[in-house]
Amino acid sequence: MARRMILPLTLAVVAALAGGCATEQNQRGLGGALIGAGTGAVAGQLIGGNTTSTVAGAAGGALVGAAVGTATTPSYNRGNCRYRQPDGTIIIARCR
Repeated sequence: MARRMILPLTLAVVAALAGGCATEQNQRGLGGALIGAGTGAVAGQLIGGNTTSTVAGAAGGALVGAAVGTATTPSYNRGNCRYRQPDGTIIIARCR
């Protein structure tokens, strides 16, 4: 059991760390994909009641969620990153 959990946990940690090093547009796309995959998986299971429907729903939801998350990024933030100053203020500037 423990060996079966190593790969998924490793991938989850890598995804969480990589999510912090991205533009707001990428972060919103990833968040939308995760929310869409979860929603699609639940909908697929409720509609089809089998594994194939659940996987298809998760895949479709992830695609739609990523597209919506990316498209809804405010235009003034595209290509920019958010930086926190030592005094706690947040600035938006071109990514380094």
